[in-house]
Amino acid sequence: MTRNELRPAYGSRHSEKRLGRGIGSGVGKTSGKGHKGQNARSGGGVRPGFEGGQMPLIRRLPKFGFKNNFRKIYNTVNVEDFNDFKANAVIDIEALVKAGKIRKIEPYGLKVLGNGEITKAVTVKCSKITASAKEKIEKAGGKVEVINSVQNS
Repeated sequence: MTRNELRPAYGSRHSEKRLGRGIGSGVGKTSGKGHKGQNARSGGGVRPGFEGGQMPLIRRLPKFGFKNNFRKIYNTVNVEDFNDFKANAVIDIEALVKAGKIRKIEPYGLKVLGNGEITKAVTVKCSKITASAKEKIEKAGGKVEVINSVQNS
């Protein structure tokens, strides 16, 4: 196939609708615009959301909500998730992704929460950890390393 043989796929292109070309065309006389009125005029029609002068729905409803653009997003895991790892394993955010415990790495890193029990001694590298989680890991014979891992995005 050469460039001069290139054609759009069949049915993807349509000929322009020719308005005002007699009653036999189906779009003659008023050209599909009906009789008179704002929508029949050139440049006619109303803006989106206009309700004929009535107070629009978007202005009748109250404003609500707030989005904090400065929030810190962490990957959170519980200490019970560390039971799936081998004893004396080093658990960091990459190890958790590999194990399928988290899907994607958030900008502020890993936060460990204290839900559940841990039975193995492991070394945990995280950005933040709750007091109960730290206590449970150390009670099981493990270690906790708090690292600062804010990624510039």
